[in-house]
Amino acid sequence: MGGTKAVALAEHCRGRGHSFLRFDYFGHGASSGDFREGSIGRWAGDALAVIDRLTQGPLILVGSSMGGWIALLAALARPDRVRGLIGIASAPDFTEDLIWNRLSAEQGRRFQASGELSAPSAYESELIPITYRLVEEGRRHLLLRRPLALTCPVRLLHGMQDPDVPYQTSLRLARNLTGTEAVVELIEDGDHRLSRPQDLVRLFAAVDGMTARARVN
Repeated sequence: MGGTKAVALAEHCRGRGHSFLRFDYFGHGASSGDFREGSIGRWAGDALAVIDRLTQGPLILVGSSMGGWIALLAALARPDRVRGLIGIASAPDFTEDLIWNRLSAEQGRRFQASGELSAPSAYESELIPITYRLVEEGRRHLLLRRPLALTCPVRLLHGMQDPDVPYQTSLRLARNLTGTEAVVELIEDGDHRLSRPQDLVRLFAAVDGMTARARVN
């Protein structure tokens, strides 16, 4: 919640007179807990706890990368509360498509036997521990294998130079959404984070358009 996008969006919403809430999942950022003990279900539970205990009225959810997956799960679980969803380089099903499916059969066997692998990150100085439990539990929450019936409009921003989550993921997600309007905005020179000043302008425009449409104050 201390990242460039989250801080900038908080200031933007404050300037517009909109309520805004940001938080870190269990094992992330300022939150306590061991990242290894986290899971998609647990992090989705964090989002629902925040929605249920700390907010009132209609909501617009904004999620970046894994947060896009969590925002989708929250919107499906609270359709009466969520009036709009904005995904930034959304990564639904990444545990299956971007981790498990990229392993060879032998690598998969070793991963399952050891229970953990370490992955480099362009955003962290240390290797990121990926547990087999994360992948296995993530299969309970896969979204891209079926139509998704959302009632709120969806706006997806994705950089075409994203080295971590292919922009085709957002296109696939938009095709799977039913019963709602889904708009994908591809940024030709955009990376994964989309934190440059010009990217933030796009994000602010998406949020302003969604709040005006949903009439959220």
